[in-house]
Amino acid sequence: MDFRNAWRTNGFIGLLGSLVVVIACVVAVIATIAAVSDGASPALIVVTVLAVIVGFAALLTMTGLTTVSPNEAKVLQFFGRYIGSVSDAGFFLVTPLTDRRTISLRIRNFETQKLKVNDADGNPVEIAAVVVYRVVDSFKAAFAVDDYEEYVAIQSEAAVRHLATSYPYDSHQTDTISLRDGATIAEEMTVELRERTQMAGIEIIEARITHLAYAPEIAQAMLVRQQAAQVVAARQQIVEGAVGMVGLALDRLAEQGVVELDEERRAAMVSNLLVVLCGDRATQPVVNAGTLYA
Repeated sequence: MDFRNAWRTNGFIGLLGSLVVVIACVVAVIATIAAVSDGASPALIVVTVLAVIVGFAALLTMTGLTTVSPNEAKVLQFFGRYIGSVSDAGFFLVTPLTDRRTISLRIRNFETQKLKVNDADGNPVEIAAVVVYRVVDSFKAAFAVDDYEEYVAIQSEAAVRHLATSYPYDSHQTDTISLRDGATIAEEMTVELRERTQMAGIEIIEARITHLAYAPEIAQAMLVRQQAAQVVAARQQIVEGAVGMVGLALDRLAEQGVVELDEERRAAMVSNLLVVLCGDRATQPVVNAGTLYA
């Protein structure tokens, strides 16, 4: 069985018609009773019975009056059988004696708890995510699962756990995806949750990580590791730049003929320039007095 629209009509017309019928039946019964007091007849008794039956039917019809708010759906069941849903906002008359369950179609968001899992490298991490979703099929949301809100919560935590174990917290290579790649991880999580919740009539609008950190027991060690990695990367960049500057300086000196350097002096100059450019402290100039007085 799939989603379908239930029969409905304007509620104001249904209410007005039912009231007119009930009033007419009451008047007919009163008039019949007054006529019976003068002399009973089988025709009057039949009219009275019919008026009572029609009035009772009109009262039962009024039980089908219902109000639907914007971004809301009413799922109708007639003695246990699904007969359709009403998702248009307004005041309607639907099939009487139906059980009407309200399903919200508004956009909702859900944030998972902070989960402690091991990433792809085996490091314990804490991770949490926020999921934005809405109901698009009221029939599936009402009957495909017991509680669609709980279903979304459980599936969201399962997707976060699966994603956390599939990628490392931090990538040490430029071509490897890590949990810190926000846009890529968010897109993959959204796709996975859409596949998990489609059977419940749920549309996942967005899923994104809101908390990501190493577990407390290894956070300090990983911080030292990250700092060391950053220092090595910075030093590597400094050395590459320094080598380029030394080569440029030697080429310019040779082109302009400022000074002629043999291999020994050239090596000494390269060594001095690298020390100056790669050092992490300010250099102190040293004047060779012996050379000045020579």
